Amino acid sequence: MHLLLQVGSLRTAVFRGVIGGVPVILIRPSDWNACNLFRGGRIYGGSYNEMESYLYFCRSALEYLRASGQQPHILHLHEWQTSAAAMLYWEVYSQLGLYRPRVVLTIHNLDNTGECRQDEFAYTGIEGEVFATIERALDERTIGHNPERLNLMKGGMVYSNAVTTVSPSYANEVLNGGAAGWLRSTLLRPEIKSKVRGILNGIDVVEWDPARDHLLAANFNSQFPDGKQVCKKFLQKGLGLEENPDKPLVAVITRLVPQKGIHLIKAALFRCVDKGAQFVLLGSGHCDGEFRAMSEQQFKDHKDIRLLVMYSEALAHQIYAAADIILVPSMFEPCGLTQMIGMRYGAVPVVRKTGGLADTVRDVDSHPPGEGNGYTFDGTDEASLFSALDCSFAHFKDKRREWAELSMTNMNTELSWSRSAADYVALYNSIAMP
Repeated sequence: MHLLLQVGSLRTAVFRGVIGGVPVILIRPSDWNACNLFRGGRIYGGSYNEMESYLYFCRSALEYLRASGQQPHILHLHEWQTSAAAMLYWEVYSQLGLYRPRVVLTIHNLDNTGECRQDEFAYTGIEGEVFATIERALDERTIGHNPERLNLMKGGMVYSNAVTTVSPSYANEVLNGGAAGWLRSTLLRPEIKSKVRGILNGIDVVEWDPARDHLLAANFNSQFPDGKQVCKKFLQKGLGLEENPDKPLVAVITRLVPQKGIHLIKAALFRCVDKGAQFVLLGSGHCDGEFRAMSEQQFKDHKDIRLLVMYSEALAHQIYAAADIILVPSMFEPCGLTQMIGMRYGAVPVVRKTGGLADTVRDVDSHPPGEGNGYTFDGTDEASLFSALDCSFAHFKDKRREWAELSMTNMNTELSWSRSAADYVALYNSIAMP
């Protein structure tokens, strides 16, 4: 234990540790029995008041910095859950001796923005009415309501020195398209728009490495790719599918929620049946009922279709390794990691051209030889999906040598955090105090 501090009536314990070689500071209420903060079976949507918990976290983290006398150069916040820290820092803690930090807010998904009652904000110890103006954090959708509410994501954008999204294309969709929704008016303010930029996420290339992945039936890389076929046969056998190397195996690994293009996933399933391809789904979510029913009825014991309405880390690794095609037909996708992991494991992505999918997948038929790495489509209709999916099937069946070369090229794609980390360091340096 590093120290104990008091936030309002709640004592907070602060711990030091190391995770993956990185020093970390961990904060929680010192007496778990005295409160219900962050208690439950899930990190998000547990059996606790999320708003109260995250407001407490923001305040206690700042209080720790004040009490310990630390002056970090950067406070890097993520999503609405930590946006209140930007608001509290500039309105309160910057006047209590915490002078050096500058604030970066990363937006992962503007579908969730953190609507907060003014009286709820008092969980931080600060009255919410301080922020209840259009210029600060008032949620314009609630003007005239009783009571009017705050929006924490908006407050985070207003009070941060820099705002990033998780891909350049998503930043463009947020600023110039419809991705921001009602928050677009805030983002169009010159002082806000000028500090928004997109930095593409990377993947953990140590965790996701087919050459060393202990969960696979065989390891492989671009120099020794034969293990991928072993992995495909292993998955086909394990799932009770026909063991046929000449059938393209389409994989979908996703949360089953509307954002992910549920109607297109279903359409792709039936297209695979029509075209003699194999289809494996791994995922769950509040739209999984229809897929569960199909797995238990229409496609039970089907030789080419397997619908796994669940999540399994081990199965995810095995499906990525076996897949010829990784399908990501999202309605919107701020970044997307599935297509990048799929490429790392030698799959060819078929994606809807949006957000981070547009930044990472280049259509084979629209780029010079050697520059394309997958297939893309623009529309949200089945015909648009079928156009891209059918092209991938034809490529797999008619140009096997080219397909194998594409698979190996994808394995070698630079997908790590190295470039993104350099971009973030440059951003930090551009706003940091000496």
